[in-house]
Amino acid sequence: MRKKKEQPILENVPITDIGAEGKAIARVEEMVIFVPFVVPGDIADIKILKKKKNYAEGKAVAIHHYSDKRVEAQCPHFGTCGGCRWQILNYADQLAAKQQQVKDNFERLGHIDCSGIQPICGSENIYEYRNKLEFTFSSRAWHDLPPCGDAPEQGALGFHIPTLFDKVLNIDHCALQPSLSDQIRLAARDYALARQIPFYDIRNHTGCLRNLIIRNTATDQWMVTLVIAEEHPEWKGLMEHLRDNFPQITSLQYIVNNKFNDSYSDLPSVTFAGQDHIMETMPGYNGAEPLHFTIRPQTFYQTNSPQAQRLYSFVAQYAQLSPTDTVYDLYTGTGTIALFLSHLCRQVIGIEYVEDSVAAARQNADANHIGNTRFFAGDMAKVLTPQFVAEQGTPDVVVTDPPRAGMHEKVVEQLLAMQPRRIVYVSCNPATQARDISLLAAKYRVGRIQPVDMFPHTQHVENVAELILAI
Repeated sequence: MRKKKEQPILENVPITDIGAEGKAIARVEEMVIFVPFVVPGDIADIKILKKKKNYAEGKAVAIHHYSDKRVEAQCPHFGTCGGCRWQILNYADQLAAKQQQVKDNFERLGHIDCSGIQPICGSENIYEYRNKLEFTFSSRAWHDLPPCGDAPEQGALGFHIPTLFDKVLNIDHCALQPSLSDQIRLAARDYALARQIPFYDIRNHTGCLRNLIIRNTATDQWMVTLVIAEEHPEWKGLMEHLRDNFPQITSLQYIVNNKFNDSYSDLPSVTFAGQDHIMETMPGYNGAEPLHFTIRPQTFYQTNSPQAQRLYSFVAQYAQLSPTDTVYDLYTGTGTIALFLSHLCRQVIGIEYVEDSVAAARQNADANHIGNTRFFAGDMAKVLTPQFVAEQGTPDVVVTDPPRAGMHEKVVEQLLAMQPRRIVYVSCNPATQARDISLLAAKYRVGRIQPVDMFPHTQHVENVAELILAI
């Protein structure tokens, strides 16, 4: 076998900018190097790990000067856990980088005028902001160093190590959810280890304990869902242990998943103790009555609740609705945006691919005594047809919040055919958003652009764009 060529270490390299996927950028002559866990202003020695024609990937092996943009990471697992790579970057600089990310995508990919871009809406809480975390049990724990002597390998409950699908890092503290989440997770791990309940082996698809999902609401309700792959004599004892030691748990659930993947949205959940759901409350828009949303284990809900309300408020502002308007809410999910807007217009028509989400949207409408919404399930490109529009009424305003891949070309074509006076485009991926808006430019001009930070310490950014009919 040919010996792999040893890559060099580049000394005293300035870190100049923020790059993709939470990495920073260094430049040496004509080479761009992507480096994790450093920030602009650092000066570091960089070991090249991978070299391509136009760029390289590396890691900092020594830092000679620390940037004034640096702050101390709050997480003890920073640098090993794959999440929150921007924890060491001052929050104001995180926001500036996300604002620039939106602007770059719009100008470079969509050739879109960004004169209407607004200052990014930062998160009020930059720690303990998440209302949901999913942890993985694994028989294969990640160790920075190998276990000492003949000590038996113990399982882990935490997060996957990046690029290693079968290795999980034991998480002792996660700063993204209130401390009760840590207490519940550690109690579950310690009980399982003490009773030798087997953790899931993702390579061989054996073992009992697979996932632990912890959710909470603004009103301090908690849902804990244990996912198991197979029966074990002690697994119900674990559920009883959580029930008896954590009276804060409003809903204790379990799901049996013996598939070869971790998805559980298509699987039934069973209530072990407490209620079969928790309730989230969101303030209404401009003094409207608060909205109440039922959350079950499979329910999608924005994971930063206060920021979700701010995001939807921007949608309401940009929609500029009147009491006679018909609104289409595309990719409506469980109907959160549709219900948020419902008091401002005559009716809202929601369309969503996932039937369970549509059922949840209808239940949420009933629970909030909202009677001017209708929800339809099906593939967006197949549901949103001229016949559908003829039956439901031509929309005055369309709100669209597609998945990361953006909208299907047929959906864009139908929007151009319907010609609503306004389109409010919400996206978690400014790149595909810019692509779609460039297609809509045949009839629409871009007004305001509003980035919203839903996920501090990560590279992810939500964005709202106001599109105004220009013909």
